[in-house]
Amino acid sequence: MQFDDVILGRRSIRGYKPDPVPKALIAEIIGLAMRAPSSMNTQPWNFYIVTGEPLDRIRAGNTERMVTGIPQSREFRTGQAFTGQHRDRQVGVAKQLFSAMGIARDDKDKRQDWVLRGFRQFDAPVCVIVTYDRVLDGSDDTPFDCGAVATALVNAAWSRGLGAVINSQGIMQSPVVREHAGIADDQVIMKSIALGWPDESFPANAVVSERKSVDEATVFVGFE
Repeated sequence: MQFDDVILGRRSIRGYKPDPVPKALIAEIIGLAMRAPSSMNTQPWNFYIVTGEPLDRIRAGNTERMVTGIPQSREFRTGQAFTGQHRDRQVGVAKQLFSAMGIARDDKDKRQDWVLRGFRQFDAPVCVIVTYDRVLDGSDDTPFDCGAVATALVNAAWSRGLGAVINSQGIMQSPVVREHAGIADDQVIMKSIALGWPDESFPANAVVSERKSVDEATVFVGFE
């Protein structure tokens, strides 16, 4: 694919085929992603790639704990709930997804099922857990750099026919994730990325989220 085709074509994938993803292909994608820029070349990121039975245990433990009301224990701070235009955009994409999936506003069962899908990493065959070195905890540059590598990763995956969605629902219960992914104590769990072959028959996969315009987002200074 050409670069523009990847950027303009990529979308978040929330429905996957069960087919396994070759380890060599994932390694190739990770290698490409790690060409992302980082502050002073610190490269704070690390990746735990989970599939098969360990991923099933993470899904089950994360879902069970969330459903029974155990408070989420994400290690990277979540911040305050969105308000204003940011909340509007959050609601806007939810409406797009629910419309595609035929989930009515008052259909509590289908809405709950959608939430559970998130806790299960959307049933993707692979989960990429992005961590960063704990010694860098508190650095503003570190999450910025991890965001850059995550963006590069999902774009590299798309260029090779794979789908992905960056999310946090699947790692809300960090003790479960640490145990079954074998995450070292010197790492902070930041994000997860569901990865796999897109199921083109899954309605939500056709959703293209809206973007604000260049004019809305940009201030040009010193141009004629």
